Amino acid sequence: MNNYQEIPKEKIPTVSFWQRFPEIGYKKWIIIASLVFLLGLLIGAINPNIGILEDYIEELADSLGPLSSSDILIVILLNNIFTLLISFIFSPVLCILPLLSLFINGWLLSVFGYLIIQQEPLGYYLLGILPHGILEIPALILGQAAALSLGVMTIIAVINKEKRGWLLPNLRRNIKYLFIALLLLVPAAVIETYITPLLLNNLNNI
Repeated sequence: MNNYQEIPKEKIPTVSFWQRFPEIGYKKWIIIASLVFLLGLLIGAINPNIGILEDYIEELADSLGPLSSSDILIVILLNNIFTLLISFIFSPVLCILPLLSLFINGWLLSVFGYLIIQQEPLGYYLLGILPHGILEIPALILGQAAALSLGVMTIIAVINKEKRGWLLPNLRRNIKYLFIALLLLVPAAVIETYITPLLLNNLNNI
């Protein structure tokens, strides 16, 4: 005889979103980070204020122009690594840096695209972005999702003593995800430095 009795659903304790927050799962933080990035992308597409970037682009071109390919690789890689590390370290400060980084990178992607397609076909822009972007953009989102998760967990731990025991496991888990993001930046920088220019030059020669 089966003595198992199903527990009525109304008697099963439910855990609300806010009781589980901020341990809502890393996948949900990836979704949140992606939405912030897409918001920046959308704002940049709706209002591409290119005046802000003109001086920056000229200064960037002047500073990178004299450098060798290996030097450019180091500059790109260190800049991207530095951005993720700083966002992760200072994420407990209201998650300002991760949110800004996601939004601004999305916005820049749209605005740079707007600038380029004024002079070149859309294919030129896509060829300049996609080869390294398929690694760099996921790395950005993965790294900043880890930063958001840690930042919110730290803030909640400061406010709620009962959840302070969650902080160390959260930190360990998000360091793992941050490390994965940093690894993705290496091939992305190599592609951006060596492969993307070749593809663009070949396209111009067609």
